[in-house]
Amino acid sequence: MTKYMKYDNMIITIYFDNQTKCFLEIKKRIEKALKKYESLKIINGKEEGREILMIVEPKFRGFICTTSHPTGCKKNVENQIDYVKEKGKIEGAKRVLVLGASTGYGLASAIVASEACDAEVLGVSFEREAKGKRTASAGWYNIESLKKFAESEGKKFISVNGDAFSNEVKNEVIDLIKENMGKVDLVIYSLAAPKRKDPVSGEVYNSCLKTVGAPFTSKTLDFHTGEIRDITINPATEEEIEGTRKVMGGEDWMLWIEALKEANVLENGVKTIAYSYIGPEVTYPIYREGTIGRAKNDLEKTAGEITEVLKSLSGEGYVSVNKALVTQASSAIPIVSLYISILYKVMKEKGTHEGCIEQIYRMFKELYEGKLNLDSENRIRIDDLEMAEDVQKAIEEIWPQITSENVFELSDAEDFKKEFFKLFGFGLEGVDYSEDVDITTV
Repeated sequence: MTKYMKYDNMIITIYFDNQTKCFLEIKKRIEKALKKYESLKIINGKEEGREILMIVEPKFRGFICTTSHPTGCKKNVENQIDYVKEKGKIEGAKRVLVLGASTGYGLASAIVASEACDAEVLGVSFEREAKGKRTASAGWYNIESLKKFAESEGKKFISVNGDAFSNEVKNEVIDLIKENMGKVDLVIYSLAAPKRKDPVSGEVYNSCLKTVGAPFTSKTLDFHTGEIRDITINPATEEEIEGTRKVMGGEDWMLWIEALKEANVLENGVKTIAYSYIGPEVTYPIYREGTIGRAKNDLEKTAGEITEVLKSLSGEGYVSVNKALVTQASSAIPIVSLYISILYKVMKEKGTHEGCIEQIYRMFKELYEGKLNLDSENRIRIDDLEMAEDVQKAIEEIWPQITSENVFELSDAEDFKKEFFKLFGFGLEGVDYSEDVDITTV
């Protein structure tokens, strides 16, 4: 049921799922909305402050949650900020560009840069604002929350919402750096997208989650139901392999660095880091040896090429190999969801579990105040706790035993589900999910 009320030439819309709600409750909610509208202003002929109040509940389709909770997303960002404040300052980067700053490791990078390093941050993301009864994307709420937290502390945080693969956004970012920051001394590349339009040819490339060479059958977890079933992943065509490389490989990372260097907005000694994953052998066919792995190989090769490009600036390009975590991207990968569920249980029992913010804080700390843990291919290894021999041995013992009947005993499948919904602002302590919220802001 929908209620409309005209007030000061504005239309206030309040949505209700339950048609039997009593008049007094409806009246109370409308009065609450009217009170907020007292501060409504008309600026340049546009309505400023329009609100859409509704109770937001999680709705999902497969590994995609189609709703996001603004207050929950804000709380999620606040929790990460609190962690960084508790850990302390890092004498590091001062002007940071984060490409893909709205979720996961990119969001954590923006938070650590802003809160631990007191850096000026420019974050680029491609997120959806609220429209009608449709909530904004979680990433949109995350960025708006971080921006407000930073500004409340007198810190500079600039956000750009657009396609980071495009030349238009590259040019916009360069102009903003020149106007507001001068030059940047750290560039984080954390873009995750299903497709990419080549800025020169205009051709659109799509990524895919497939094996290379032969089909692969293994166990996977439906984390919504706890069901474990066999799944077969078919091999990709050469076109699909190349498409995945074009989207998830190092080509766009290099284009960004070349554009930033040519525009003279990179500081001497600049560092740039992209994020990758290797994982254990049980996930190799679908990940490291699959289409994504081919793209990650390209990304890692590009790091060395970028170091050469930045040689005149004494700059460095790195790939950081991070831990497997519940993210929107990892939730979509068959087999990996089951592996992560077991991994979480094992690492929590050993007291070595880390989330995005813990991983990235540790990486920044090592990058600027300690010694980087580099492997033979010059990759930063922040996955060291995951890949510890005792952890992997425990997972290998559990893997063949796990079934739908014992999945909650032998893994942390329940927590996987909780962590998934937290990505969209649901299930966080301190948030009243029975209250109406304005879905147009945080």
